[in-house]
Amino acid sequence: MEGSKEKIILNIGGVRYETYNSTLQTFPGTKLCSLTEAHAPSIYDYDPTSKEFFFDRNSEIFSYVLNYYRTKHFHCPTDTCRSVLEEELAFWEINEAQLASCCWMKLNNKEVQPEEFDIWDKNEQTDDQCLIVQTERRDFSWRTKWQPKIWSLFEKPFSSFSAKCLAFVSLLFIVGIVIIFCEETKAQFEFFTANFTSVGYSEVSHKGHEPYYHQAAYLLHLELFCVLWFTFEFSVRCCFCPDKKLFFKNPLNVVDFLSLFPVYIELFVAGQIERKPSLGLWLGFVRIVYLLKLLKISKLIETPLILRVLCYTLKSVLREICILLMILAFETLFFGSLFFYGELLGSHPSYIGETHFTDILVCFWWALITLTTVGYGDIIPLTTAGQVTAALAAVFGLLTVIIPIPIFLVKFKTYYDIAVFKQRLKRSEKH
Repeated sequence: MEGSKEKIILNIGGVRYETYNSTLQTFPGTKLCSLTEAHAPSIYDYDPTSKEFFFDRNSEIFSYVLNYYRTKHFHCPTDTCRSVLEEELAFWEINEAQLASCCWMKLNNKEVQPEEFDIWDKNEQTDDQCLIVQTERRDFSWRTKWQPKIWSLFEKPFSSFSAKCLAFVSLLFIVGIVIIFCEETKAQFEFFTANFTSVGYSEVSHKGHEPYYHQAAYLLHLELFCVLWFTFEFSVRCCFCPDKKLFFKNPLNVVDFLSLFPVYIELFVAGQIERKPSLGLWLGFVRIVYLLKLLKISKLIETPLILRVLCYTLKSVLREICILLMILAFETLFFGSLFFYGELLGSHPSYIGETHFTDILVCFWWALITLTTVGYGDIIPLTTAGQVTAALAAVFGLLTVIIPIPIFLVKFKTYYDIAVFKQRLKRSEKH
C-alpha cells in the first residue's frame, strides 16, 4: 500500500504533472514505467532539488498519454498532426495501435461508424467460446476432454502442424475426386456417343464393351476410396462439432454431406445400370456436387487480408449493387426493345433476312453485352437508327459501370485501413 501511494513528479515542456508510481507501472516496458525504477534518476534528466523528471516534449499530447495510463483508453486531440502524434508516441514507447477507434477515425478522416471496427472480430469469431464453455462443465468425460483438440485438428487447418498435414491430405482427396469425376464424365460421354442411334441410347451388351466397363469399375473403386475418406472426415467433424445446428447451416458442410451419396447410390443400383446404361449418365450428372467441394479449398488456404476486406466491402455495398443491377436491367430492356424496333422498322425489306435482330431475346443479349462494354461484335446494327441506338447504349453503359467504381474504391480503402489497424492492434495485444 505504501508503494502504491508513492508519487512522482514530471515536468513536460514546462508543465508540471504529478501522479502515483503505480499509475506509471500500468504498462510495463514503456519509458514512463522505467521512471519508477531505482536507477531512473541517473538515466534521465532528474532535478534532486525539486524532485522531478524533466522532458522537453509536447505537454498537450503528454496529458493524453498520462490519461492513457490512468484509464487504459488512449485518446488524442482532434487538431493533432498525425506525424507529430507518431513522433510523441514513439518517444514514450507507446504503440499507435492502442489509439481508440473514435480518435483513429478522426485522425484518418474516415467517415465510418464505430461499430464497423467490431465486424472483423465478429467475422473471425469461431466456436472457441462454445468449446471453452463445454470444457468448463463438470462432465470430465473423454469426449469433453478431446473435443477441442479434435475439432481444431479437423476444422482449423492452421492451429497446429498436425492440422496442416490433415488439411493437405484432405486437399489431395478433393483434387483427386474432381479428376475422377472428369474422367468418368469423359468415359460416359464417349460410350454413349459411340452407341447413340436415331432412336436413342442403344442397349449394349457387357461383352461388346468390356474396356469401358473395366475403366468404369477402376474409376468407381478410386471414387469409393475417396468417398470413404470424406465419410470418415465428415463423421468425425459432425461428432465433435460444438454446435450441430450451426454445423449443418454451413453451406460447405451441406455440400460435404451431399457428396457422400452418388457413389453409394451407384453401388446400390449397379445391376440396373448394366441393363440400362442411361441411368449411369444421370448419376454422373448428380456427381457435379464434387465440383462444389473445390470451394472448401478456400477454407484450407489462409485467406489474405485483402480478400477478407473485399468480401466485407461487397457486403456493405450490397444495396448499391442491387440498385446498379436494377438500373442495368432497365437499360437492357429499354435499349433492347428500342434496338429491336429500330432495326426491324428502319431496315430495307431486302435486308430483313440478313438482320440478326428477329428475336427480342437476341436484342436483350446484345443490349447487355453492349452496356457492359464487352462488345463481342457477333451482332451488329445495319440501320442508321440501330447505330445511333447502339452508340447511346454504349455511352450509357460506360457511365453506369464507371460512375460507381470510385464509391466502391473509397469504401474498400476505408475498410482496408480499418482492417490493418485491427491487425496491428491484435499483434500488439499478443506482444
